[in-house]
Amino acid sequence: MPQVTSLDHLVLSVTDIARTIIFYTDVLGMQVEQFTPADGSTRWALKFGEQKINLHDASTPFAPHATKVASGTADLCFLTGSDIADWQTHLETLQVLIEDGPIKRTGAQGPILSIYIRDPDGNLIEIGTRPS
Repeated sequence: MPQVTSLDHLVLSVTDIARTIIFYTDVLGMQVEQFTPADGSTRWALKFGEQKINLHDASTPFAPHATKVASGTADLCFLTGSDIADWQTHLETLQVLIEDGPIKRTGAQGPILSIYIRDPDGNLIEIGTRPS
């Protein structure tokens, strides 16, 4: 049976692409990329590691799209090689509220220590680190 091997990208539907780009680059250190797909339009993505998040305006989604397109419905977990204490200091400096944590969780590869924040659309963002 064929099987998938990795996640290439996901789509995040947002209410304000510029505001989203600022948050994910300034707060999470992602890189912004402008690209032109086959239809000739201009689109935006956030790159990190070997993955990316394509940004779509929730009010005008590109076809094909999810059955129910809405902003603020994502729950994403990102891994980091940095200490959670460094993240707490960074987020405090940027006045980003930590909603929960540090708290022990189970990631795809085993235990992680996580904190939770929200992006401008209210998506839940988990930042986790594996124990050393």
